[in-house]
Amino acid sequence: MTDAAWYRFLAARPGVSEVNFWRPSSAREFKVLSHGEPFFFKSHYPHNRVVGGGFYSGFAQLRVSEAWEFFGEGNGAASLAELRGRVGRYRKEPMGPGDDPVIGCVIVRDVCFFPEGTDAGAPPDFASNIVQGKGYDLAVHPEAAYFHGLLDRMGIGVEVDLSEPWHLDGPVYGDPRLAPRRLGQRAFQAVVLQAYERRCAVTGDRIRPVLQAAHIRPVAAGGQHRLDNGLLLRSDVHTLFDRGYLAVDPKYRLRVSPRLREEFGNGEEFYRRAGTQIALPHQRRDRPAAEVLEWHLDEVFLAS
Repeated sequence: MTDAAWYRFLAARPGVSEVNFWRPSSAREFKVLSHGEPFFFKSHYPHNRVVGGGFYSGFAQLRVSEAWEFFGEGNGAASLAELRGRVGRYRKEPMGPGDDPVIGCVIVRDVCFFPEGTDAGAPPDFASNIVQGKGYDLAVHPEAAYFHGLLDRMGIGVEVDLSEPWHLDGPVYGDPRLAPRRLGQRAFQAVVLQAYERRCAVTGDRIRPVLQAAHIRPVAAGGQHRLDNGLLLRSDVHTLFDRGYLAVDPKYRLRVSPRLREEFGNGEEFYRRAGTQIALPHQRRDRPAAEVLEWHLDEVFLAS
């Protein structure tokens, strides 16, 4: 169920392909979909039409200011002040001038909104008393053709067997070269921040302004915006990691290059931690993949 002002704002800005379908409260995590599965926007009654869609890219609990930092106009608002006003209208408790509440951010990439007059009728079995949304299993639903029709309207030309589990490797709607767990660039930043519980994986620092989502294998070198290709690092630690003075081995132990001491006569903070395991996400599937850690050790780390 989609706020009219939100989708009309974004429909007028076709260059915004990654959006934050925010919730005014962060109490419940969004667990209905896996990364890469279709996500459609339906207007409220009496309009009651599907006005567009995209592909689920992740969920994060962010402060309103952070949501604006990551997604900007992708929040469906022209400014932080406007976003605060819209969030405030939906919250049970009023927002004061200095308040910065945490909201739930359902992140959707490769979004497409249908032009006026070409939107679609409501999905099958979508009752008028549904206030948030409804999920469909296209492997068994008798009206699966309806959703294939929506994907056709979005101009998606990738052939995918929706009866197969989406977590398997293989093509996904939107781009046949991408694996299902591939995220948008902004979603990558948000979900890495959440997965590492807002603390540097190496030092444990929790000072939010200096924490950065780092790619283990950079996108320019063939890496992807995937949670298992990411680490949350303090900004200086990020720089040292990218330049090869620090690395993480496949057993998640910190490696420190001897060049750090040789070149700068410094780095005791890191030598004390050498060989210890870094902080990791609770979910095993979200932890760094062995192949990207090995790539960084082979291609970037200054072993001697």
